[in-house]
Amino acid sequence: MFPGLATSVCGISLKNPVLAASGTYAYGVEFKALVDLSQLGGIIVKGLSREPMDGNPPPRLYESSSGMINSIGLQNIGVRAFVQEKLPELRSFDTAVIANVFGYCVEDYVEVLRILEDAEGLAAYELNVSCPNTKHGGIFFSNDPELLGEVVRSARAVVKKRPLIVKLSPNVARIEPLAKAAAEAGADAISLVNTFVSLAIDAHTRRSRIGAGFGGLSGPAIKPIALRLVYEASQAVKIPVIGLGGIASGVDAAEFLIAGASAVEVGTANFWDPAAPIRIARELSEFLAQEKINRVADLVGTLKLK
Repeated sequence: MFPGLATSVCGISLKNPVLAASGTYAYGVEFKALVDLSQLGGIIVKGLSREPMDGNPPPRLYESSSGMINSIGLQNIGVRAFVQEKLPELRSFDTAVIANVFGYCVEDYVEVLRILEDAEGLAAYELNVSCPNTKHGGIFFSNDPELLGEVVRSARAVVKKRPLIVKLSPNVARIEPLAKAAAEAGADAISLVNTFVSLAIDAHTRRSRIGAGFGGLSGPAIKPIALRLVYEASQAVKIPVIGLGGIASGVDAAEFLIAGASAVEVGTANFWDPAAPIRIARELSEFLAQEKINRVADLVGTLKLK
């Protein structure tokens, strides 16, 4: 569809390397009247939990300078309802569908994956490990290599049919130990970054602008940091890296690929332009033509730091 963009990431065939990020594209089917979903490289659906969740109190979104703060609270219909109500229609679109999975203990992840393994129409799983492990006193899976390894190994033991992607948090001192822990535990790829913990204050009321207090910062403001983390992670592991964080143009996507990503996810840009992933893919194809690059894979990992 777009010249030079067909690629493959950990066995997932993609018509282009631009995916709609989890939490920004609902379950995909809600956008069918606005966008030709079959033109997308892929859709990573809203995070799925063992049981339905109502999410956090409002307000849940706040537009900050060069970005957005959100605290949705992982609201979702639950994995069983997704399989019964959303997945059948998603199968009709010619795009890779990836299920984002989260939990508050290892058993949560395992149960969600067990249910999804019996379903048809999925290309892969993306584990959201930016959740506090309630059985370990609220320590975040994403902050502790040992806990991260535990959840990935447990997921790997259940997942037999599809690739396993682990989505890492940027809220750590160093990304390399977490990337290595995920790879050593059996991840087929890693994706990063998730949002940065942040706070927006209303000076008049002296209260947070987000109902839950803190939220996650995304958008153009985080792109330079995300690029650095993608580069560091790609240098630390041999498995593919999927990059995200402030991507709003084809050149933005190219920068992440140059930093070491094999594919990218578009998130915040979807809020003002639901067709952003398709536009970005087209712009990326045009960039390749301008640079006389035949295949998008030839751009991956070509950063020259020195």
